[in-house]
Amino acid sequence: MSGTRDHRRPSDEELRERLDPLQWQVTQEAGTERAFTGAYWDCHDSGTYRCVVCAAPLFSSETKFDSGTGWPSFTRPLEDGAVEEHADRSLGMVRTEVVCASCGAHLGHVFPDGPPDTGLRYCMNSASLALDRTDDEAGSA
Repeated sequence: MSGTRDHRRPSDEELRERLDPLQWQVTQEAGTERAFTGAYWDCHDSGTYRCVVCAAPLFSSETKFDSGTGWPSFTRPLEDGAVEEHADRSLGMVRTEVVCASCGAHLGHVFPDGPPDTGLRYCMNSASLALDRTDDEAGSA
C-alpha cells in the first residue's frame, strides 16, 4: 500500500493500536462492514469525510446521497486524485475497488448506478472514514 500524496501511512504497529478490529479488517484487508451497521450510512451531518488511516480528505457531505444500500454513498470524491480505483475480481465478480490515494487504505467500491449528475455511486465503508464535521455541527453528534 503505497501512497501518492502528502499523507503518511502509519506503521502496522501504529495502526493496530489505533484502529478497532473492523477498521483494520476493512482498510488493511479489503473487508466490508455489514450493510446498515456503520456510523455514517444514515448520517446527515455536514463536513468532510477523511481516511481513518491517514486523515486525507476524501469526500464532502455535499455529494453524499441515500443510495438505499446501507453504506455511505457519494457521487464523487472531494477532489481529483483523492482516491484511486483498481479492478477487483474477488468473490467471482468484477468490481472497481476504491482506495485512498494517500495511503492505499481500502475504502469501498464505485458503481455506475449513481444519480444523474455523475452516474456514479462511491459506496464506502463507514469503518474506513472519519467525519470532520463543520463547526456548526461539531457539537451535535
